[in-house]
Amino acid sequence: MTHFLSLLLLGSALLAGPVAASVFAQAVAPAAKLVVDSPRLKSGEPMHKDFTPDGRNVSPAMTWSNVPEGTKAFAVVCADFGAGLPPPWVHWVIYNIPGTAKGLPEAVPIDPAVPMPAAIAGATQGLNGWKRAIYRGPAPPVGTTHVYYFTVYALDADLKLKPNLTRAELLDAMKGHILGQGDVVPVYERRVPRTAE
Repeated sequence: MTHFLSLLLLGSALLAGPVAASVFAQAVAPAAKLVVDSPRLKSGEPMHKDFTPDGRNVSPAMTWSNVPEGTKAFAVVCADFGAGLPPPWVHWVIYNIPGTAKGLPEAVPIDPAVPMPAAIAGATQGLNGWKRAIYRGPAPPVGTTHVYYFTVYALDADLKLKPNLTRAELLDAMKGHILGQGDVVPVYERRVPRTAE
């Protein structure tokens, strides 16, 4: 029944003209699956402390492939759905990434006065859970393991979004523009420091 209804609606859209048909196709087509990878992050595996406050607290390098045709921009969000009131707790928001980008370098600048690397020129950082426009890595309670979703979105338009958007604002702005998405999902546990004997 659902398939029949979709065909009926598509037929109506085609009769209404190519613009309506294009809008309908985008609305019903499932987002493509991006392949997201990282030289130092692996799904299900512990995150290196370089990317946490226990280490250098810099953003990790990421790459993506299987990018849908027509991609004009990317956005990336890192969120912990096991924290926050309400969840998720947001560690990173970055968008306005050029559609030509193949990924993100390690240690994206946190000082807004420092230009972004050439490959991601124009990229803009939004507000994390601490209300700062930077990457800030995991720091879960000692002895607990949390899961961190680094989600990449491929968009059909360069939306030229303003700085300092929250995750919720970014997701709202991207509605109707997501061609594909994928993620890498590492974990992190803070251990009790060893005391000197």
